[in-house]
Amino acid sequence: MTVWKAICRVEDIPVLGSRRVAREKGLEVAIFRNDADEVFALLDRCPHKGGPLSQGIVFGQQVACPLHNWTIDLCDGKAQAPDEGCTPRFSVKVEAQVVYLDSAELAHLGTDLTRPIAGPKR
Repeated sequence: MTVWKAICRVEDIPVLGSRRVAREKGLEVAIFRNDADEVFALLDRCPHKGGPLSQGIVFGQQVACPLHNWTIDLCDGKAQAPDEGCTPRFSVKVEAQVVYLDSAELAHLGTDLTRPIAGPKR
């Protein structure tokens, strides 16, 4: 049985924007809202170079990574052709305008992934 964790209200997420959710372990989760008030959740990491998707531009059911403009599908986390790659997607439930995420996914999904560190190799 899924245990849902209340995160925020839909109106707390900017239209065509996002909100980040910190986790005890692993990178943040980005919750997105499009202009049709649909809500999506992905790990806040582009599969290309690890850019913060939460800072990208939302259009339709996609987000453009702010680093290299890769287009990531908000429904499944997949990069759009010709690019290849995928970022973890989190289950979302909206009930009475409250956004919920699956607590087991928050605790475990994508916790092994990190953001690349810029700078020279040591």
